Amino acid sequence: MRRVLFALFVFLFFACGQKGDPKVEKFDYLKFHYDAIVADTHNDVLLRAMEGEDISVETKRGHSDLVRLKKGGVDIQVFAVWVDPVAFEKNPFKRAKDMIDTLYSIARRNADKIDVVRNSAELEKALSEGKICAVIGVEGGHAIENSIEKLEELYKLGVRYLGLTWNNSTDWASSAFDETTNPNKVVGLSEFGKKVVEKMNELGIIVDVSHLGEKAFWDVVKITKKPIIASHSSVYKLCPHYRNLKDEQIKAIAQTGGVVFVNFYAEYIDSTFNTKRKRLEEKYKAQFDSVRALYEHDQNAYRQARRQLMLKIAEELRPPLDVLIDHIDYIVKLVGVDHVGLGSDFDGISVTPLEMDDVTFLPNITRKLFERGYSPEDVKKILGGNFLRVFKQVCG
Repeated sequence: MRRVLFALFVFLFFACGQKGDPKVEKFDYLKFHYDAIVADTHNDVLLRAMEGEDISVETKRGHSDLVRLKKGGVDIQVFAVWVDPVAFEKNPFKRAKDMIDTLYSIARRNADKIDVVRNSAELEKALSEGKICAVIGVEGGHAIENSIEKLEELYKLGVRYLGLTWNNSTDWASSAFDETTNPNKVVGLSEFGKKVVEKMNELGIIVDVSHLGEKAFWDVVKITKKPIIASHSSVYKLCPHYRNLKDEQIKAIAQTGGVVFVNFYAEYIDSTFNTKRKRLEEKYKAQFDSVRALYEHDQNAYRQARRQLMLKIAEELRPPLDVLIDHIDYIVKLVGVDHVGLGSDFDGISVTPLEMDDVTFLPNITRKLFERGYSPEDVKKILGGNFLRVFKQVCG
């Protein structure tokens, strides 16, 4: 059926479509988007589920839920298991398991909508049934508590990628944040860290280098035998932020056969973000001061009023969607279309580009890619094909 629909799309797009006709263009890109396999490699919506929210119904909170994922055309969603390293300092492994259990519980209650998949056979089956394919990714190696056995247990629970660090370093891998701000924590990968990577290769867990420090990154590249990914990172050359990847890192990921999945967060894609933020904070300083004085004795009212001001600032900070597409373009030109995809970081970020209010706006990326001259085959790769390739290679 996908082939039939795709053939029909190609006919319409090239034979019937006329550039400048909004109705034809809208029909074409939407039809293509919903027929393509769309994968997003990082979403933090599980954090809302852990607070008791029912993410199986459509809500107005955050960026996503099961209903909105479907509306956005998402076929494969990696649900991030992020364990707050401060709040759960003593038991991060248990917290990770609790989050994984929550995802399985959501899947059981919504068996007609979503399946947790652990390999390509399960993924293909879920796709054929029209379900969202849920992949489990752990964000931060502190969750394994310095234990290969706990890494193995997470694999048995369905974890199929592991980000070696979050902003906090582990005893065995240094983060980008620490390598940038705390030179005393620049360790790269320790001998144990190298064993972790080797065990991940052996088990079939994708190595995720988002948040990882440069020294640790290059240690990973030296020893991995499988493709690696950056699940939610953007381009340093376009936006110099420690969370982004330099050209040589992007090339190295591509050389492993891996993929950079571009993060949607405005601060990581817009080089003018911090300048604009400082200007806006100054612009609204008097209003913040006024709100603080007005609600001095009512903290709840103060928080609500302050939040409204923050939302106003966030709206003015949003860059055009083309800024996000620029990062995709840059990676394609640097290493080719086989090595870029989408890693939104939805429900983990505060400011998104314009025309990308939440996951239901994903078709706008498809539209923009066609506007930039990408072929249907290349758009398919960016939307999900590249993730599918790596998932099959590493996870089986």
